[in-house]
Amino acid sequence: MSKRILGLFVACVLSLGGAAQAQTTLRVVNHSDLKIIDPIWTTAYIVRNHGYMIYDTLFALDGNLEVKPQMVDKWSTSDDKLTWTFTLRDGLEFHDGTPVTAEDVVPSLKRWAVRDPLGQMLWTKVDDVKAVDAKTFQILLKAPTGIMLQALGKPSGNPFIMPKRIAETDPFKQIEDATGSGPFIFVKNEWKPGEKTVYVKNPKYKPRSEPPSGLAGGKIAKVDRVEWVAMSDQQTVVNALLKGEIDMIEYPQHDLFKVLEADKDIKLVNLNKWGNQYIFRFNQLFKPFDNPKIRQAALYAFNQKDFLDGVIGDPKWYKTCKAMFMCDTPYASFKGFEDKFDSNFNKAKELLKEGGYDGTPVVLMHSTDLYVLANLAPVAKALLERAGMKVDMQSMDWQTLVSRRARKDPPDKGGWNAFLTSSASVDIVDPLANTYINAIGENAWFGWPKDDELVKLRTAFADETDDAKRKELAVAMQVRVSENPTHAFLGQWYSPTAVRKNVTGNLESPVTIFWNIEKK
Repeated sequence: MSKRILGLFVACVLSLGGAAQAQTTLRVVNHSDLKIIDPIWTTAYIVRNHGYMIYDTLFALDGNLEVKPQMVDKWSTSDDKLTWTFTLRDGLEFHDGTPVTAEDVVPSLKRWAVRDPLGQMLWTKVDDVKAVDAKTFQILLKAPTGIMLQALGKPSGNPFIMPKRIAETDPFKQIEDATGSGPFIFVKNEWKPGEKTVYVKNPKYKPRSEPPSGLAGGKIAKVDRVEWVAMSDQQTVVNALLKGEIDMIEYPQHDLFKVLEADKDIKLVNLNKWGNQYIFRFNQLFKPFDNPKIRQAALYAFNQKDFLDGVIGDPKWYKTCKAMFMCDTPYASFKGFEDKFDSNFNKAKELLKEGGYDGTPVVLMHSTDLYVLANLAPVAKALLERAGMKVDMQSMDWQTLVSRRARKDPPDKGGWNAFLTSSASVDIVDPLANTYINAIGENAWFGWPKDDELVKLRTAFADETDDAKRKELAVAMQVRVSENPTHAFLGQWYSPTAVRKNVTGNLESPVTIFWNIEKK
């Protein structure tokens, strides 16, 4: 960062700090602590949420899950559908005072496309992406595709636009400079992992004129400062909310709901009506899960209710569901999974024998600090052991797990065999956005499955425009996963946000966002 830019930023922060008495500060405890600041390098939701704080996006999903323009003012396609031309809207400026241009967009898209599954799929059709002038860029295709806007507007793994000098960072190396152009500015010198993460209102941000809706529309920061406070003990977190020491808990622990509901100053607001799905992810690079028979054995050993009861407890807030793309969605089907997830240990043992399981221990990473995940690994360990597998469960905090899952080392040398996570429904219901079935091998999501048949089905789905045929392809993908598993899906769950009643304006969205929120 140049001395001039650094000086401008410091002056801005000092100015805001000097007016501390007049500031409105929103204090929040999120589902996780922020220890990584690169939302392209990792898919961890806390880093994605950080991305929406400080970056802007070309397109975004609104409250009806429809793609809307965000940084883009207008766009067009050529008659042959091979040239897409996009024009940026006026007033876009990075936090360091430099204008956002097409020269920033191009490397941002290229870096994103290396890491994101839908970006990877889109880029198989891309011939070139180039800046035409300061406000205009083009994406030139080798063949038409129906997923352009879907890819550029996806809620998780969105191609956040960064300054050219940052966007040119190796996609497999984390960025260190968090300069964006979004509604909030990251105050890096106040960032203390394990304690707090601080953002201040971007006074120069020019929101769109449309009303806010989901991740789209006008992003108006109505508080001066947002502090993400790190607290791991849920009872301590709830007590802090009751006392007014914090203003919001992103995901309070389910067994503490009654305490919160009994307080007249607290409200529970369900901001993600579509819910979430639990996932058990296999690492297919090493024994024992390099063998599909042994992965199938896990599907027979598991049952969703044990996992859901282990964390959520109250059936009011969960649903067992054998549909890979979730129940009550356009692509919901049980085909291929009718006889799985019922803890059929005899069948599991039979498959272990067929797969030649030799007692290789499963190195199972166990996240201890996120209550929505903490009890999952012990359940998985118990069920796999009942099926006859050996399990080496290794406990760590979520951010350590996030860093470790990127390693391709052998499990006995710092690598891993399996871990559990959760995904929001909007990242699951669309077969193209569903990262778990992107089986392209080395560049797939952590676990690195390779399955040419599954890749072929997803590609056909991307090229298909007929809804009925798309549904057939979605079912075919699910059946293929039942035969050659990429992951196990372990039920749906729902969690409201807890806020004090003097806080208003939380938007319904699959991503927790902080614009439009007011604190009185």
